Amino acid sequence: MRLITTLLLSAFLTPALYAQSNLLPVVDKTLARDIFKELIETNTTDSVGSTTVAADAMRKRLLDAGFPESDVVVLGPNSRKGNMVARYRGRSGSAMKPVLLIGHIDVVEAKRSDWTTDPFQFIEKDGYFYGRGTQDMKDSDATMVESFIRLRREGFVPNRDIILALTADEEGGKSNGVDWLLKNHRDLIDAAFAINPDAGGPELEKGRAISMGVEATEKLYADFRVTATNPGGHSSLPRPDNAIYHVADALGRLEKTSFPLETNEVTRAYFSSSSETEKDQLAADLKAVSGPVPDPAAAQRLSKDMIYNSLLHTTCVATMMFAGHAPNALPGSAVANVNCRIFPGHSQEEIRQELIRIFADPTLRVQYVTDAGEVLEQSSDRRSMAPPPLNPEVFRPLEATVQSIWPGIPVIPEMETGATDSIYTMNAGIPSYGFSGMGIDRDDDRAHGRDERIRIVDFYAGVQFEYLYLKALASQ
Repeated sequence: MRLITTLLLSAFLTPALYAQSNLLPVVDKTLARDIFKELIETNTTDSVGSTTVAADAMRKRLLDAGFPESDVVVLGPNSRKGNMVARYRGRSGSAMKPVLLIGHIDVVEAKRSDWTTDPFQFIEKDGYFYGRGTQDMKDSDATMVESFIRLRREGFVPNRDIILALTADEEGGKSNGVDWLLKNHRDLIDAAFAINPDAGGPELEKGRAISMGVEATEKLYADFRVTATNPGGHSSLPRPDNAIYHVADALGRLEKTSFPLETNEVTRAYFSSSSETEKDQLAADLKAVSGPVPDPAAAQRLSKDMIYNSLLHTTCVATMMFAGHAPNALPGSAVANVNCRIFPGHSQEEIRQELIRIFADPTLRVQYVTDAGEVLEQSSDRRSMAPPPLNPEVFRPLEATVQSIWPGIPVIPEMETGATDSIYTMNAGIPSYGFSGMGIDRDDDRAHGRDERIRIVDFYAGVQFEYLYLKALASQ
């Protein structure tokens, strides 16, 4: 099954050729770059940054563009965790419920020593923009703000209100902006459906777009704390029950364990559609896992690729470890964090119990860590969200916009292997769809990593995509 029947056009226009065309006016190219730079150079990490500073800056830009003060607000639970909500007023008398655009403006931590450039300086080098958030997701934040300004300058009146929410703490922290707004100011962001550019988008092979992904479901996020304890002591008298060894042995067993092979309607559709864009053994293997019963041999070959592996299994990996207090003393405890991305249909508690089984060490303590950092003895029984209905109001303009920029590429359903704020909007009854115009090469995914970057021509293609899509969406 394919979500959307694509139109095959004879011409193919690459993002580079498109971005170099005259379709993106210089004034908007400059504006988008300036907004992007301002966001990148505003530190919005949980430890020392402030989303309020970024939110205030974006509010000022919209006010300077003529948006009424009453329609652009910054609010949040404290002075550092501000969220900006802007409303672009639609046609007077329209009975259509608003559209909600959501985008987090916080970013993950970045150590200067890990990077070849300053992560909080906007660097243009070798055809790329570098900086923390260039892929995740200040690129899309910039395009949404730029599109609001551009459409207003043109005098465009949408057929309904469009709401833009730039929010805090998607990447960590105790004050998730989407969750906070839904609980405290639902009226500001209530909508018929939500578009979340934090997922999906053009998939590129060496700069050439091969498909447009749309997040239709996502894995469930969970962190687990694995702890071993013992009395410790002098390092000259090593104990056989060294806490570090206990945790290390458990993590070694996890490393060698693969969770069961699984597919669902969304991933099967993805594999089927992707098989038509690939060749030879890869195409055959993708087709072989697209049926109701996936071929184990094909799945094993595909699992050597980290992306396909994450689409076929629940994945759990050690991400942090702490132990000891002195180089000449045995550790009294050792603690590791295991991060899991759970296949839809399974709960966090189910996976916690599976980890206990894999570790096979009754002396270990396996606890669940909430998004707010609380450590609990038991996890939630909540499962991943069900895919939303395929709303033609969303997909008709999407297909038209995709074909205008990347003719001939298919629109393909995806399961997000990470986690996004769509989990909050979906749980609040707002159908949510994940896609953007920001193309990233499959082998250059640097989100959350060092030297995060986006190709300049792909950024400008994404700027034009956002503008064209919003205009088509709100003109139906």
